[in-house]
Amino acid sequence: MIVFSSRQYDRDVFTEANAAFGYALQFQESQLNAQTAVLAHGCNVVCPFVNDVVDEAVLETLRDGGTQLVALRSAGFNHVDLAAAKRLGIGVVRVPAYSPHAVAEHAVGLILTLNRKLHRAYARTRDGDFSLNGLLGFDLHGKTLGIIGTGVIGRVFGKIMAGFGMTLLAHDPGPPAQDLVAVGAQYLALEALLAQSDIISLHCPLLPSTYHLIDAAALGQMKHGAMLINTGRGGLIDSSALVDALKSGQLGHLGLDVYEEEADSSSRTIRIIFSRMMCLRAYSRFQM
Repeated sequence: MIVFSSRQYDRDVFTEANAAFGYALQFQESQLNAQTAVLAHGCNVVCPFVNDVVDEAVLETLRDGGTQLVALRSAGFNHVDLAAAKRLGIGVVRVPAYSPHAVAEHAVGLILTLNRKLHRAYARTRDGDFSLNGLLGFDLHGKTLGIIGTGVIGRVFGKIMAGFGMTLLAHDPGPPAQDLVAVGAQYLALEALLAQSDIISLHCPLLPSTYHLIDAAALGQMKHGAMLINTGRGGLIDSSALVDALKSGQLGHLGLDVYEEEADSSSRTIRIIFSRMMCLRAYSRFQM
């Protein structure tokens, strides 16, 4: 098996787990794409990550090299051409779910960090500056939280936030989650949720129906100065519209674990977002 986009923690985890099996493992720091797919020649299994390219051309190269299985180390699979994989006889498996508590708790951590400006306070304290200017937050108690996507993670997140005394609003195309309803959540249309929420947290998969779910129109429907949290997928938010909302002050706080242009660390959009009032920590929410 060859592991693309691998880092030291990947090597450590795979090597430890493999002790009981003795498979031949290869690790590549480079991303899987049309140029690097040939590196998998002779490997029965290819293990990509979220920003690797697994399109038809790459799959054909993998098939020609003997690959029989693509084992994703992500829950999302929108970067894989499933129809091409089926046609080529290559199986595709994914992580069925990260720990829902780990992701939900990370979203809570982003909210607390942004509200109490912990990232700024840490930087100031490290430099010997103990001033409180610009570090004031607000009580979560009594505020309104909008949860978009109430699968397992969204439900765990909502139940945690209910403990803060927040009013819970929810939106999901599926039936209402009764465990959220039991703690007071009210299901609304998306437009109503956006308009009424002080904090909005995204817990959706990336599908054609959810791509750029939060676009310029959606951002314009939010309360002025609202907080937006995304621990779902980067493509849920239109990054260009996001920059405009941050510049204008329409969006007051932004907490991201994922972002639309993750594959391009030099992106101007990302540099602008970094300079605004936000907290970003790429893909750390799945850790135990």
